[in-house]
Amino acid sequence: MKYEISGTTMQTVAIDLAPGEKIYSQTSTMAWMTDNIQMDTHTGGGLWSGIKRSMSGGSLFVTTFAATQKDGHIAFASKFPGNIMPVMLKDGESLICRKETFLCAEQTVSLDIAWQKRLGAGFFAGEGFILQRLTGPGTVWLDLAGEVVTKELAVGERLLVHVGHIGVQSPTVTTDIQIVSGISNVLFGGEGMFLATLTGPGRIWLQSMPLINLAEALARYLPNTQNNAGAMVAGGSIGELLGSAIFK
Repeated sequence: MKYEISGTTMQTVAIDLAPGEKIYSQTSTMAWMTDNIQMDTHTGGGLWSGIKRSMSGGSLFVTTFAATQKDGHIAFASKFPGNIMPVMLKDGESLICRKETFLCAEQTVSLDIAWQKRLGAGFFAGEGFILQRLTGPGTVWLDLAGEVVTKELAVGERLLVHVGHIGVQSPTVTTDIQIVSGISNVLFGGEGMFLATLTGPGRIWLQSMPLINLAEALARYLPNTQNNAGAMVAGGSIGELLGSAIFK
């Protein structure tokens, strides 16, 4: 199996499959493929496996792609501006990732749920109680938003992180929450009341552009049915173009 990652801000990963090789993804991620690639959409281990994935924010079904008779070619695309990160997992090695991070993997990689161990982290760390666990052996391709920064935490070393910037972490890294100190920081700092506390040992992959930040930035330019003035501003340029095209 060979692969190539192309692009800058909106990347794709193209994978060449030999006959008998298989990869799988959650639904709606395939970009293009040769006509000899066979698709098989299923629950990935039974209905309960599908339900567990949907509980972690994934899809109820997964799709397996296999080359038949001759070599095949398939590509997957990012869902947002960022980086596709390949990780080779050893037998039994695991990663904990957020629901939107998993892109595709070799069939030998298992996708399961991972529970937040701390009550406060589940309530306030931004991702809920259930995350996704990927376990090797095999290669998995992860989709992270913005640029990726990797940090190795020593035993007991802590890092305070705005929750949206957490992408992937080793299972040995624990997640908790910490209240932001100072009333002025809480009210006017713009970081919210809580920060995630990541404690080593282990590796973490941070993403520079949380999806919630991107969504909030774009929302300011989208029509708002509860605010006609905002809708007029957002749609003004489009209306002008349509009007000039109709009445010109």
